[in-house]
Amino acid sequence: MPNMSKKLREVIERVQTWPEERQEDAARILSEMERQDQSNLRLTDEQAAEVRRRLAEKDPKSITLAEFNEHLRQRYGA
Repeated sequence: MPNMSKKLREVIERVQTWPEERQEDAARILSEMERQDQSNLRLTDEQAAEVRRRLAEKDPKSITLAEFNEHLRQRYGA
């Protein structure tokens, strides 16, 4: 595997010592990453910035389902 980074090579070597069940977990995670990379769905720069902003909120506001539905009604007329 000549194109593998040193860091990944080191992790793979450690993973080989894990129990089979944990190795399967790692394989599922990597397969999911691969599947996501093949998806045509992408966030715009604006959407990605909004996700980062929301993740950075120290105390995100929780809203009720009624508040959420009202927000949708106001925004989309639904």
